[in-house]
Amino acid sequence: MNEMTALWAMLLVFGGVILLAIVAWAVPLRLWLEAAASGVHVGLGNLVGMRLRKVSPPQIVRPLIAATKAGITLNTNELEGHYLAGGNVGRVVNALISADKASIELHFQQAAAIDLAGRDVLEAVQVSVNPKVINTPKVAAMAKDGIQLIAIARVTVRANINRLVGGAGEDTILARVGEGIVSTIGSAASHKAVLENPDNISKTVLAKGLDSGTAFEILSIDIADVDVGKNIGAELQTDQAEADKRIAQAKAEERRALAVATEQENRAQVEKARANVVEAEAQIPMAIAEAFRNGQLGIMDYMKFRNIEADTTMRQSIGKPPSRPNAGESE
Repeated sequence: MNEMTALWAMLLVFGGVILLAIVAWAVPLRLWLEAAASGVHVGLGNLVGMRLRKVSPPQIVRPLIAATKAGITLNTNELEGHYLAGGNVGRVVNALISADKASIELHFQQAAAIDLAGRDVLEAVQVSVNPKVINTPKVAAMAKDGIQLIAIARVTVRANINRLVGGAGEDTILARVGEGIVSTIGSAASHKAVLENPDNISKTVLAKGLDSGTAFEILSIDIADVDVGKNIGAELQTDQAEADKRIAQAKAEERRALAVATEQENRAQVEKARANVVEAEAQIPMAIAEAFRNGQLGIMDYMKFRNIEADTTMRQSIGKPPSRPNAGESE
């Protein structure tokens, strides 16, 4: 009997410990005391309901305490809704406190929308208060005289709270500024004019309203450095001259090949004419023989023909210039 009584006592103690652990988990008494001491009314039933709704009570109550102490009125339903939507309640509340201290109009719904859009709402408020400087990468452009200039700019921006949702980011700002620098340098008559007055670049680019449709407001664009690059104009002219030379060489080679072909064709025509002459001369003995047979040519006529032929050969040999002796031969 005593053993049964001891066993029941142990079971009661064990059950009491488990019950106390469940109550301590379900009812964050320490957090309730923190809220009560800070003047924030949060019921124990509400805290238990947060546990059941899978909401972390510290991530709701402590930001609510900070907001209340900063003079900002919020309620647990708003904070729970933002937590369940996947938002960062702590950063949203800190952003509201920073905006209130900086006299920037920012409501909870707007801050929650910015946070859920994937932007850091606290950083946006800080950038709105303390403008941010963005350094552009090296931007290469060519002036009208063909000289390349390489510029680096510093863009001072301030976050525009009203355009954070749906507005373009820093990459768009950098791309537009780079495009403006290229356009301004490209329209300059000489690279010397750009080097003498680099502030003309910033003034021209700033006047184009590059922050339209972005989440930022451009305060200033300052040219940090301008370096002289390559002589692109001279390189282009050199490349063009080389291309023209190759074209001229190709055309000259074409004309040479045509001339060689014409020469070969003329030689063929000469050889053909010589062959015709040889063929015609070969017909002479046959014609003479035929004239003898027909009685059209006598022996005396033939002898006169031979004498004339011999005289002609002699005159041709006399008319030729004397040949020079080869080197080493005696005269």
